[in-house]
Amino acid sequence: MTIGEALRRAANKLKMSNIETPAFEAGVILCHVLNCDKTFIYSNSEDILDSRSAGVFSGLIDKRAERMPLQYITGKQEFMSLEFDVAPGILIPRQDTEILVEEVIQYSNSLNHNNRQIIILDIGTGSGCIGVSLAYYIQNSHVTALDISENALGIARKNAQKHNVSANMSFVLAHITTAIKEWTIPEFDIVVSNPPYIPAKDIEALQPEVKGFEPLTALDGGDDGLDFYRIIVNGSPACLKPGGLLAFEVGKGQSGDVSRLMERYYSDIRIVKDLSGIERVVMGRLRKQSL
Repeated sequence: MTIGEALRRAANKLKMSNIETPAFEAGVILCHVLNCDKTFIYSNSEDILDSRSAGVFSGLIDKRAERMPLQYITGKQEFMSLEFDVAPGILIPRQDTEILVEEVIQYSNSLNHNNRQIIILDIGTGSGCIGVSLAYYIQNSHVTALDISENALGIARKNAQKHNVSANMSFVLAHITTAIKEWTIPEFDIVVSNPPYIPAKDIEALQPEVKGFEPLTALDGGDDGLDFYRIIVNGSPACLKPGGLLAFEVGKGQSGDVSRLMERYYSDIRIVKDLSGIERVVMGRLRKQSL
């Protein structure tokens, strides 16, 4: 069987499984198997695909047809122009989250810190896409990455090493509620989080790739989707410096509720839309009298 024939068969199988971009994804998976770029497979489409590679390719196509996310199959996802390792059980980085990271970078650049180190807490780091990106793009920063999952922290550490920011990061294994109670000294300039925010009743309606494969603990935000926002908003004043920034990613339709939660302790609250016009980021600065 030639490379071209293998691609056509794979694309047809993915199409029958209602994959939106079957030919594209078949190409991505074959490139992953052959460790090559797309130019190679399309310019050598008449070459014979060896039996070992054909078997591996077929097995991975079967997994994708069963709606396993493409990123779990390749083990990679691009985020903020950086390549991140991902694995089953770890939330896959989303392009929407880049808006949050860009806003935090812009804020940090505006600080008059006189070369003082900027101290950041990333709550629920997952793959480390937020924390690693901030450590990579913000000069003289230190990021503490917090997660309840040991597997997630392992991937986050690996991504920090990949992008040479391990020296600028710390990793903490803890639940949000426990960790926030233990931080009794206001040491952070910025607290950032993309917490679980999907209302429990909406989980079943998610795409098969999401509800069937991504970790429920990274998705389920409780009855109204706001459980973790409440925990972080109420606990963060103890660990943020006066005037420090709290920045969240929020789900569609949640910006108003999260803003109102923040009003108790935070001022200068700002909402930022994503590229689709959805209000995606809510951020504010800690009022001094909140301490």
